[in-house]
Amino acid sequence: MLFLYPFIRRLYFVFLVLALMSSCKNPHPGYRNAGEGIYFKLLMVGDQDQCCRFGDYVTANIAYVAMNDSVFFSATRKFKLSEPDFPGSIDKCFTMMCQHDSVHFIISALDFFEKTLESSPPDFINADGKMKLHIRLLEVQTSEEYEREKEAFLHWIEDLGEYEKALLRQYIREVEIDVPPMEDGIYYIVQQTGGGPAVTAGDTVVIHYEGHFLNGKYFDSTRRRNDPLQFVYGHQMQVIGGLEIAIGKMHEGDKALVIIPSEQAFGAVGSVEGIVPPFTPVVFEIELIIVKKSDFFIE
Repeated sequence: MLFLYPFIRRLYFVFLVLALMSSCKNPHPGYRNAGEGIYFKLLMVGDQDQCCRFGDYVTANIAYVAMNDSVFFSATRKFKLSEPDFPGSIDKCFTMMCQHDSVHFIISALDFFEKTLESSPPDFINADGKMKLHIRLLEVQTSEEYEREKEAFLHWIEDLGEYEKALLRQYIREVEIDVPPMEDGIYYIVQQTGGGPAVTAGDTVVIHYEGHFLNGKYFDSTRRRNDPLQFVYGHQMQVIGGLEIAIGKMHEGDKALVIIPSEQAFGAVGSVEGIVPPFTPVVFEIELIIVKKSDFFIE
């Protein structure tokens, strides 16, 4: 059913709603049973001719929400949909959607953390082991479209790379950074050594960060809104590439200043919200507050 043409799949989605209205008692009022332990609530219908298939690249606003409606992760991410190796995966949820759809799902939190993220579920997950996903699907790209966009990005980098490097060199001189960049162009400056455990893939980490432009203007800050970010390190749908690389060098209690070129930040299109323009290097001040070691090993 996942490989039907988009219009037919959309009809399937609608008929599924109608058919299940007369099904057995629903444990989640307002949601419909899609099978495989997935329940959904369709909030907004998007483009019928741009529906998801495995192998597509999707850009989406995603929120992970506890059953008491408290949000414990919210971000905009771009990633490739993979064939799931278990029923009821988050990837299956995306293949029920089309571009510009907005859908709330209920899935197994235990499967999501243990099988998708290969980590222990947080303590606040209810005894029933469920969680909500709030997804607004911003864009669907085939792998061919994604490769064309990537190729265009690389050409833009060739043209604009030297200008960005000049801006970074000027900033490095002004703030008197004396450490060399890493191979990917990221500057990582240790500000405080915490001495706690190192971060490895699968760990649940809690961080505070403040992101600003080279001119010092802030565009995001967990400190200012008093809302630290918690996520599972080492998986898609978490943080931008430059932050992923930097956090991977840290120990619990560390503080670091990280200067990230646009290629490892928000790229050729900028942030989805429009706050960070295209081809813009950014600076993050990071504090790694907690490292909760995973019971799982990730290759």
